[in-house]
This record gives sequence, structure tokens and C-alpha cells, in this order.
Amino acid sequence: MERPAAVLEEHKRRVRELARDYANRHPARDSLALAEGLGAKLAYADLGERDGAFDPEHGLILVNRKASPERQRFTLAHEVIHALLLEDDDLLSELHDAYAGEELEMAIETLCNVGAASLLVSEADLHGTVERHAQRASGVPDLARRAGVSLSTAMIALSEHAAVPLILALASPASKGGPLVVKFSVTSKVMRYPLATGTPVPDGHPVDLAYHTGLPIDTQSYVPFRSGQKMPAWVSAFPQKFQVVASFQTEGA
Repeated sequence: MERPAAVLEEHKRRVRELARDYANRHPARDSLALAEGLGAKLAYADLGERDGAFDPEHGLILVNRKASPERQRFTLAHEVIHALLLEDDDLLSELHDAYAGEELEMAIETLCNVGAASLLVSEADLHGTVERHAQRASGVPDLARRAGVSLSTAMIALSEHAAVPLILALASPASKGGPLVVKFSVTSKVMRYPLATGTPVPDGHPVDLAYHTGLPIDTQSYVPFRSGQKMPAWVSAFPQKFQVVASFQTEGA
């Protein structure tokens, strides 16, 4: 599958409410406070390729000690949402009725990502970023800096907030000196088509130009889907060291 199972917007709304309620009850956002709000212990360990895990039996949240600080913080918030979901019998029952097997696992992971972004990014920071940047790609690093989160976490928060057809993507070289490919992407709830991870960015595309010139670009162009289709879009590209944040708005541009 190229993207997580489509999760009902009502489920997303309820997970965002769980996250906001938890944040209001436990306003301190440092790592220990996030875990202790559950009555859980926090431990860092070498988890190999796993980012983290929640052990409800022992009240323990494990986070990969080798991950970046931003990734560790998002993983902790993700596991907190996992715990809150386990405590919400009604929502958990609805998810089991709606999905099964791998689709259920992917739906829960998607919800936990949405909830984690809501937990870490305040409504004030989110609205302030949209007021300053609208749908431009420059809003992603600005929000990440203000909220102390990773670029991908900021992208999730902004995509959930957007009311227009929007794709946010992070592109970087597939190898040293190689062409750009999409490494991460999210869509707004009214955007029907995802931009798959691994999609190459064509030479001369605004995202490619922003990477090679080091300059932000905002212009009318297209979404470079892997299929070769070129959907017209207003493209905003903002270079960040060895990667580029891109925003594709397909209507109302």
C-alpha cells in the first residue's frame, strides 16, 4: 500500500480531542511530563529499527535512544496517544468494526500520528503559522522551530488544519549527488491524491530548482506524480540544508 488506510474524519476529530484534552490536563510538554501524565515510566533503549513501544502491563514507554531528539519527542507523543486509544473503549470498538488486519493497524498508526501532532503543536502556534505563511512551504520550518518538533510533525499538523486540496512533501537526494525523491508526504482531508514516497522530482521542477539554487520558489507548476501525470498546482518550495519542503495546492491557488 502506498498510503495508510483512509481513516474516517470523525475518528481523527475524536483523537485530536483526546490529544487536546490530555495537553490541557498536563500542560508541561517536556518528555517526562508527557509520560508521567499517563502514570507511565519513560525509558530509552536501543530498539533497532523501531522508534518506540508502549507496554501497558508494566506502564512503560520505550523510546529509541539512537533517534534524533525531535524524533524521540514525536515517538513519545505517538505512544501516549496509543495509550489513550486503549483507554477509549468506544473508539477502539468502532475501529475494530471498521477495519481488520493490516488495515486496522495502519488506521491506528495514522490516528496516533495525527494525535501526536495535535499533542505537540499548540493551536496558537498552528493558527499563527497559517496567518503568516498561508499554504506556503516556508510555514513548515517556521512551525517546526516554534513548536520544537520535526519537519514531518509540522507537516502533519498543517495538513490536518488545511481546508483546501493540499499536499505537503519533503524531498531529498536518493543518494549523494543523485536526483531528488519524495521522502515523506501528507495530504489535507480534501485532497484525493497522495504523492507516494519514492516519487522522483523531475529536473527543472520548482522543487528541484529550489534545492539546487538554495532559494525559495513560489510559482504555478504541477504535482509530479509517479504515474507521470502532471496535476496543475501552485507550488511552493523552501530549501532546508540537504532537503526541500514543498507545498502543492491544487485548487484555489
